[in-house]
Amino acid sequence: VLDSKDVQVFKVTVNGQDAKFGFGEKHRFKGTPLEITFPFELRRGQEAIVEISFESSPKSSALQWFSPEQTSGKKLPFLFSQCQATHCRAIFPCQDTPAVKLTYYAEISVPKELVALMSANRDGEMPDPEDSSRKIYCFSQNVPIPCYLVALVVGALESRKIGPRTLVWAEKELVDKSAYEFAEAEAMLKTAEDLAGPYVWGQYDLLVLPPSFPYGGMENPCLTFVTPTLLAGDRSLSNVIAHEISHSWTGNLVTNRTWEHFWLNEGHTVYLERRIGGRLFGEQFRHFQALGGWRELQNTINTFGDKNLLTNLVPDLNEVDLDAVYSSVPYEKGFALLFYLEQLLGGPDVFIGFLKAYVQQFAYKSVVTEDWKKFLYSYFNDKVGILVKILQELFVFPKCDPLFLILDRYDTTLANACVALSQRWINAKESDLCSFSSADLKEMSSHQLIEFLALLLLEAPLPVSHVQRMQQVYDFNAINNSEIRFRWLRLCIKSRWEEAIPLALKMATDQGRMKFTRPLFRDLYSFEKCRDLTVKTFLEHRASMHPVTSMLVGKDLNLDQ
Repeated sequence: VLDSKDVQVFKVTVNGQDAKFGFGEKHRFKGTPLEITFPFELRRGQEAIVEISFESSPKSSALQWFSPEQTSGKKLPFLFSQCQATHCRAIFPCQDTPAVKLTYYAEISVPKELVALMSANRDGEMPDPEDSSRKIYCFSQNVPIPCYLVALVVGALESRKIGPRTLVWAEKELVDKSAYEFAEAEAMLKTAEDLAGPYVWGQYDLLVLPPSFPYGGMENPCLTFVTPTLLAGDRSLSNVIAHEISHSWTGNLVTNRTWEHFWLNEGHTVYLERRIGGRLFGEQFRHFQALGGWRELQNTINTFGDKNLLTNLVPDLNEVDLDAVYSSVPYEKGFALLFYLEQLLGGPDVFIGFLKAYVQQFAYKSVVTEDWKKFLYSYFNDKVGILVKILQELFVFPKCDPLFLILDRYDTTLANACVALSQRWINAKESDLCSFSSADLKEMSSHQLIEFLALLLLEAPLPVSHVQRMQQVYDFNAINNSEIRFRWLRLCIKSRWEEAIPLALKMATDQGRMKFTRPLFRDLYSFEKCRDLTVKTFLEHRASMHPVTSMLVGKDLNLDQ
């Protein structure tokens, strides 16, 4: 029985013999099981080669097809895949679970003016013997991976070498900008190897996708996919690269066995990402990023409601569509737990020893929280008593969250300026507005601006006169850093400043990263004055959006059930 979704199957053979096949009952989001009956009895230890002739649907939830005019170059079409969590089945029939790992080999035939890339080593190219206008690209991935890490992109792509094992790929219009932005990749890789052990994947390439790519990054092995919203021009959003690099150990090498245990992938990866940041930019910076993540978690819990079971570290996902519940919880709650344990068990140097041993112990395997817990107890066998108490509270009573104990463990040096300035704005009366000036931001990094705006978003909306004054003195509208712009526009819409409506709609549709697009659409929808315009704008852009983004924003705007 294989998973499939919107896939046509024409023929199945097993060891060359025709095999009977049929589809089971269709499920509303899981697709349809493909049931294959073998034409002979299998003996123990006997190999069977199953060949499936199939075709995916133009509406596949894993693929986005672009017409030439939707690309930067405007001349040639483009295609990319996004399989996590359960969309690989919408490309080809497979065992679409992270519990199963496989190696793969592929030959991809494309028009010869296009380039194909996969989450694998590039094994060369050759003319297509069946069609002289096409060429075949060959790929092999010899490290076993779960299906959600199979990835394909086809487009008018160019590359630049930015390190001994790294090329950055993008359309011609963005390739040089991307090469500059991600130049720190090799330093990050070396730091990660020092922290977590050898990098086993060979090549580490980066691919910058069209703006509709729904995530910040996707850790496809050998070829990380990233959003162009990271191209800030000053390398300030490169923590996403550190995050995707870290997945080469936690996620891709040691994998959650089911999606309930997604925090094992993401919590450990955020922890490693911030350790890399600490090494490269200082320990204060690591603590600052950790504090920002804590705010992000508060924001998510406010959105879900603190009684919502999806805020549990290990939620029950039975009959739950994973795309609909994707959030920062497994990332930031997972990180907060590991950061708490680091402080409790002897500090960063001691805890990284545990992480390295954990990766070594479970490399090439899929694990659940119980495996992680047992290994933690055996590694810190002298601290089992205190660990059992903490983890029992955390996993059994998620609301008595011991994580709230950790707030006083952060170094707040870099956050203090953000807190002070946000408090000035929150407490300002109309007569105080003239006391603000552009000098307020002179000493602040872009990371601190993000945190300043994030703090304001956690509070009641500011009066519209305040955001107007903020624009006057800080000119946030002129900033193109996507993380700053996103929070600034949310702040304006929450304060009901009508002049921000077109800017927020533009940001929600110019790019499709769900972290930005969904909250912007939700905020605009809850602003009575522009609800109709918001829905109209969404419907006009829907056809060019990624299928998952389109489905989720449709739900957010109460257009789809």
